[in-house]
Amino acid sequence: MADRSRSYRTRAVILRRRNYSDADRILTVFTPRMGKRMLIAKGSRKTTSRQAGHLELFSHANLQVAQARTWDIITESATLESFLQLRKDLDSISRAAYICELVDAFTAEDDDYEPVWELLLLCLRELDGASDDAERLDLLLRWFELQLLRLMGFQPELFACLGCGDDLQPVENFLQLNAGGVFCPNCGRALRGAEPINPSTLRILRHLSRNQWQSLRGLRIGRTTALAAESVLQRYLVTILERGLNSTDFIYRLRQVPAERAGSGEPATRSAAGRDGRRPLDAANSYSEADR
Repeated sequence: MADRSRSYRTRAVILRRRNYSDADRILTVFTPRMGKRMLIAKGSRKTTSRQAGHLELFSHANLQVAQARTWDIITESATLESFLQLRKDLDSISRAAYICELVDAFTAEDDDYEPVWELLLLCLRELDGASDDAERLDLLLRWFELQLLRLMGFQPELFACLGCGDDLQPVENFLQLNAGGVFCPNCGRALRGAEPINPSTLRILRHLSRNQWQSLRGLRIGRTTALAAESVLQRYLVTILERGLNSTDFIYRLRQVPAERAGSGEPATRSAAGRDGRRPLDAANSYSEADR
């Protein structure tokens, strides 16, 4: 029996997991007070395990944890939110994997990131409640990216020229990813590595960065602008992290399915069972099981 004086209770979202030993799993979890932690769930891969169902990817759970030398040990677990609707759709699973991978990439172990905790839960709940609205959920990802960048101190400069400091005007300005933002035409035109940014793309990025999600839920933007904003933010994330994200490949592969099925005359649907009948979350394991 674990010594209760050396144990603690915490809420957590399961960000990532990997198999360990014959029956155990190492979980990367995110908590409201202790930030990111790595915990071990002993015996959770056994078919008789009572904990396994409470430790699924993306789940919001209440954990009792015993302190240990290497990894603290999960001794009890109870599901608070399972996000069942999210798990029925591969597109929603891919977006949840992306959100969790970004939180994992930007946070360090044992640091307090309570605003990030609130952001993470808000987005998982939104994914769970609107899994059939792809346009809205793609917009949610762009909003999440900008809010996470702000909270972690990497918000791109979208309002004033990085060169002269003047307010940016609604004209074609210049984006420099390595510099972390936008330059006015006078400063950016001859700047090495700068690229033009369309006024509509800059406008939507600014709008997403300074508004709460509740005021944005009904927003609809053109596909060209949406794809341009996605390109800017994902390339900026790669620049900051100095590596690509596994879950973005998952999202892009899923986007090809409707076009492929339209060409073959098959229904363009993607249930969580997948095209090959795999378990719902197996498709996300290329990220979660990675031993980085």
